[in-house]
Amino acid sequence: MPKESSNIRERSRTIIREPGKYDVVFHNDDFTPMDFVTSLLRHIFFKNDTEADILMLKVHSEGRAVVGTYTYDIAVSKTTDAMSMARQQGFPLRITVVKN
Repeated sequence: MPKESSNIRERSRTIIREPGKYDVVFHNDDFTPMDFVTSLLRHIFFKNDTEADILMLKVHSEGRAVVGTYTYDIAVSKTTDAMSMARQQGFPLRITVVKN
């Protein structure tokens, strides 16, 4: 029986890379209440009360704070959810996603 020839090459090794990480950054403004920011941190970013308070105060005093580091899709999803909640309440909270 003749051997069939093929133009298909098999890959000898596969390189698996960990997905990139992105920081979610809250920016301070003069209109969004501190309790609303802590509420977002607890409900969307799953921070406990102490972590939420510390991050909120850091945003307030330093002008910005990294509130979490995630893969791109999760970072964008959490940012979209938080900004949507802020807009529904009429707050101009600014949140950005930055490559880590």
